[in-house]
Amino acid sequence: MSTHHSLLTLPRNMLDILRQAWPVMVSAWAGIAFAVFDTAMVGHTTAADLQAMSLAVSIYITVFISLTGVVHALIPIIAQHFGGQRPEQLSRAWGQGVWMALGLSIVGGLCMAFPDMWLAMSGEVDVDVRRRITWYLYALIVALPAALVFRTIYALGTAISQPKTVMAINLASIGAKLLFNWLLIFGHFGLPAMGAVGAGLSTALVSWMTLAAGLWAIRNQACFVALRLRVGRPRWVDQKELLRLGIPMGGSYLIEVCAFSFMSLVIARGGIYVSGGQQIMANLIALCYMMPMALSISSASLTAQAIGARDAAKARRTGLAGIMLVMTGALMTALILIVGQQAILRAYTDELQVAVVAAALMQIAPWFHFWDAMHCISSYLLRAYKVAVIPLLLQISALTGLGLVGGWWFGFGPGAGRLQPAVNWLMPGAPPGAAAMWMMAMVGLALTAMMLFGWYRHISRRTL
Repeated sequence: MSTHHSLLTLPRNMLDILRQAWPVMVSAWAGIAFAVFDTAMVGHTTAADLQAMSLAVSIYITVFISLTGVVHALIPIIAQHFGGQRPEQLSRAWGQGVWMALGLSIVGGLCMAFPDMWLAMSGEVDVDVRRRITWYLYALIVALPAALVFRTIYALGTAISQPKTVMAINLASIGAKLLFNWLLIFGHFGLPAMGAVGAGLSTALVSWMTLAAGLWAIRNQACFVALRLRVGRPRWVDQKELLRLGIPMGGSYLIEVCAFSFMSLVIARGGIYVSGGQQIMANLIALCYMMPMALSISSASLTAQAIGARDAAKARRTGLAGIMLVMTGALMTALILIVGQQAILRAYTDELQVAVVAAALMQIAPWFHFWDAMHCISSYLLRAYKVAVIPLLLQISALTGLGLVGGWWFGFGPGAGRLQPAVNWLMPGAPPGAAAMWMMAMVGLALTAMMLFGWYRHISRRTL
């Protein structure tokens, strides 16, 4: 295909991505709304509850996102079967994914059952805060099987370009989440006010309701009924195929999310107000991430369908269209973060000292988000080609070595204070340790994104 023709069809590819991306994005925002509501509503209780929320969420997100990455191996696998018109293999892959999700929920539950192991990085944490963290995580252990199995339905809908069902379910779950939060966090209709623990119980209730709605949809909606989906018995051969792609994908998700969880756990040494400001910053960055993630997932899904159909040129065009869309969206989001800082802070907290810390940290948010978005699209496009091991190795070296370890070194380790001139220029007034960790995390993201784009260019040019 000529370059001229490719340029003419590029807008069509962008429209295809946008058609699939907007319900994925709405669904993602609905999902992250749980964390936003928890943070905002608990932020109007006590500083102790907000610190418990910050630390407990860091632990849960580390576990859940890592396991979600393994489950999301279903997206390129199912998309390639769908593009190649292989319905029997598609059905079997989804059924095996359900078994894998149930097995992973046991692993995740064990990881969250012992919070003291995680809190060893946080220094002295008040006994009352530790108690709230423990019960919050116990509630989320109950939620985990439902949340992971629902992710298989999410992966299925995304892979076959039918994401609106999951979007509708997630939107409906927002109302339930708000209601249960109101009842359990603040205590109404005779229920005790449970603060952060109530937010965890609310998530558990809504997760099982969401799964029930998802299972009903795949049994009754025509687009899913036509696939003749079945779970069947677990087969080790199929599990190995899923895990061969899923484990490095989960590892990549783990490396990405550790930038937040590791920072939150270490930054907690600065006290309740610094920890609260860190939670707001991390939550905001996660919310902004939903836009590039939705575009990246849609781009990867359509790219994988083209790969399954043996259309290499369309796969490359779809990837280029996704990159252009993500870059444009990231620049627009960065502008909103700059202009709307005060309004954002008012929505998150009434605590002045927490708001001061958050405002100082938010100065780096536009820059961080841009590189976060570039890292996202490059990662997902490689996953469309079922390439996950090399990206994981690149992420370990740059995100972990430079970003996380380097952030600790310059923030709280032997090199503490050496980045202060850069902090004073980019984030004046920010807590030195927290600022250094955010700055090094951004550098790690930028380097990883550039390396992943180089590897994607190499992979996408190979003959399918």
